[in-house]
Amino acid sequence: MIRVGVITDIHGNDSALKAVLHELDKLQDIEHIYCLGDMIGIGPNTNAVLEILFSRHDISMITGNHDEAILAILKGDEHPLSHSHAKEHHQWIAHHMNKNFIPKLERLPRAIKKTMNGHAVLFTHYHMEKNKLNKPISQDPFSKIVKPSLENVTKLFKGYEESLICFGHHHPIHLFKSEKTIYLNPGSLGCNTRAVAPYSIVNIEQDKIEVRLEEVAYDNVNFLASYERLQVPDRDFILKVFHGNQSYL
Repeated sequence: MIRVGVITDIHGNDSALKAVLHELDKLQDIEHIYCLGDMIGIGPNTNAVLEILFSRHDISMITGNHDEAILAILKGDEHPLSHSHAKEHHQWIAHHMNKNFIPKLERLPRAIKKTMNGHAVLFTHYHMEKNKLNKPISQDPFSKIVKPSLENVTKLFKGYEESLICFGHHHPIHLFKSEKTIYLNPGSLGCNTRAVAPYSIVNIEQDKIEVRLEEVAYDNVNFLASYERLQVPDRDFILKVFHGNQSYL
């Protein structure tokens, strides 16, 4: 059996990331961890998150739309019009990011394909049309968010033949199974209306794939307070929409 951890959408929340990795590290049979993008943006602890992720050899990462939009600013490329509402926030993140992470982020792929115990597995931030796989972020290669349902994800990933498709981007948890494919989004690790961080453990055997949805409670008070302490742009909106107006007082 192959057992892997799947995490996504950390969004600059190092406290939540540390809590999840602590749980995964206690399971000595986890062979690898796959991180499905949007490591940065929204939450302010960019450098702490990237330092943790890039310091480990058991984590593979792909880029998400926030990662790429911030990277575009750092490289002087066009910022996506669809993210214009977040441009000031992305500029703030870019300004505070350790520039040593730029080449490391640039080298990350948009998708990872693996064969595990005879099963084809796709790790991606979200669906992208195959003719847009190499398009710049300014041309919005990532699909728009759809309501979680088997019908919607089946349509979204039409033409994909993998037995397991792991994705992120949309923060609620998705776990749906068609006749041939399991669709898994473990939920945003870093953005939640409660002080919990979701993640998944996937067991892959020759004759079956099993998915466990997990979450770990953590102390998020200091993290939430950092929005005000650091004067993060759009912090009132972010705390309301992405963290459910949880109190840090």
